[in-house]
Amino acid sequence: QVHLEESGGGLVQAGGSLRLSCSISGSIFSIKHMGWSRQAPGKQRELVALISGGENTIYADSVKGRFTISIDIAKKTVYLQMNDLKSEDTALYYCAADLRVNEGVAGRDYWGRGTQVTVSS
Repeated sequence: QVHLEESGGGLVQAGGSLRLSCSISGSIFSIKHMGWSRQAPGKQRELVALISGGENTIYADSVKGRFTISIDIAKKTVYLQMNDLKSEDTALYYCAADLRVNEGVAGRDYWGRGTQVTVSS
């Protein structure tokens, strides 16, 4: 079975940095894209960053210039470097991957359980 597990969340002061990691466990055939979303209390989940093809990236306007997404295909791990954190970045951060477990199976999304990021002002 395939599982995604996030790590690296925590409590940080405004202006600080955190690096989130998300690793895929289990055998897979290919990764179409991986990304990070977040959900703050009382708000809808929103896409934060997406990486496809190992290098094509998309960012939410609110994090452009502060967050960087990267991927290590060999390690099946995606990272989110978050700099200059603000109180409004406080949320539960989820990792997701659109992947295929083998050549004969269609790709689908897999989600992690999330890691909490709290930014104190």
